[in-house]
Amino acid sequence: MYDFQREEFSLIQEASIIFLMSSKAFTSSIGRRCKTTSSQYVASRARDPTFEKLMDRYKNLLKVVAVQDLILANPRNQSVSLEFLSRLSQKLHLNRGAASFLRKYPHIFHIFYDPNKTQPFCKLTDTAIHIVCEEADAIHASLPQVVDRLVRLLSMANSKMLPLRAIYKVWRELGLPDNFEDCVISKNSHIFQLCDAYEPNTHFLKLVDDIPRNHFRAAVDEWRVTQCCKDGYSVDETEIKYSFKHSYPPGMRLRKTFKAKVKEWQRCPYTRPYEGTLDSNKYGNTAIALEKRAVSIIHEFMTLTVEKMVEVEKISHFRKWFGIELNVRDLFLDHPGIFYLSTKGKRHTVFLREAYERGCLIDPNPVYTVRRKLLDFVDMGRRGLPPSSLRQKVDQIHNEDGDFPLAFCLEMRTLRIVDPFPQYLFHEQWIICIQNVDGVAIVSTYRYNTTYELKRKDRRIGKQ
Repeated sequence: MYDFQREEFSLIQEASIIFLMSSKAFTSSIGRRCKTTSSQYVASRARDPTFEKLMDRYKNLLKVVAVQDLILANPRNQSVSLEFLSRLSQKLHLNRGAASFLRKYPHIFHIFYDPNKTQPFCKLTDTAIHIVCEEADAIHASLPQVVDRLVRLLSMANSKMLPLRAIYKVWRELGLPDNFEDCVISKNSHIFQLCDAYEPNTHFLKLVDDIPRNHFRAAVDEWRVTQCCKDGYSVDETEIKYSFKHSYPPGMRLRKTFKAKVKEWQRCPYTRPYEGTLDSNKYGNTAIALEKRAVSIIHEFMTLTVEKMVEVEKISHFRKWFGIELNVRDLFLDHPGIFYLSTKGKRHTVFLREAYERGCLIDPNPVYTVRRKLLDFVDMGRRGLPPSSLRQKVDQIHNEDGDFPLAFCLEMRTLRIVDPFPQYLFHEQWIICIQNVDGVAIVSTYRYNTTYELKRKDRRIGKQ
């Protein structure tokens, strides 16, 4: 009797293992992973040093942008008190407090004392304000591309409709202006329509214009056409017809079984992002086709972003509307040749691998270029700032000479004159100031040594 029970138990156990190995939650169509928790699966991923270093820089930038948005939220008086920021330190992940964080970035934030309110406040420096205005100009100049991104995003949804709160989550990633409801949706009422939802305080953004399914071509299809049209590049049509570009992290071990599964996955046909729901009659292996369709939708979603990166939590808001039934985070981990997942900065951020090379976008856009300027100033930290006594000495020299300094910005190692505000550029051992004399811009440069002795040299740079 005991042997019979033991044999029956072994058969049940074997059947349950077979069921688990065949389920979608346990395996991927590319690689089979052990029965581990999600956190263990994330921790066991192959690391890419390039993306990890980039995210190490971005985690500081995200904190700076969060404080910057709070300062710009008040249109009348663009400043916030240190007391208010201190109350939000935990939410903004300012580990050492607001004051310590602001002092780390003097090129971006300026702390001053308001005698009327008898407390310290923080505002943006002229350099940071100029970058904000430059980003706004770049977004305004790319409004046609913004409309196209929204149309493509809505076209990927099964109902051609998305909740407005989900779009608000990724407004910065999509390069949308702050008031995109007015300058994009309202001004294009023949394309977009805001609909009331069944839930209170919720609206849907609907695509009004009847655009055929074959009107758009996905970015991966463009890549396939480019690969086929390359000179001297012979490729089998069956190999590239449904394939995606892969590039794996350095040092990642690729086993023969893994390569074989990737090759099989590449050849599998699937429903493209703009073709609607999956047609089970058209495709044989529904599980692989369903997963590949989810990969193609997220791939296309990331190509629509400005920086080709987005938080996993933000993508999850679109999962239901895009018809993705799989775990999005596991989808990124199962395809390390297409996506890279980073956990820096207490958030899960995914990058599109093919869009980056050595930590920079291969095909940059104007909005991305401006945001990289802010990232460069964040990386500078306190570097390039002389002692306060030296700044006072320079101010005294200009007051005695009667110079009229103009504000300027550093852009690709060139100086450009903007509105007249008294400001100097402090860079390593150089102090640069511009004065306007009868329409001629004169650059006054000061070089100081270890004893902070100033040496002045003027040169003309021509008519303005």
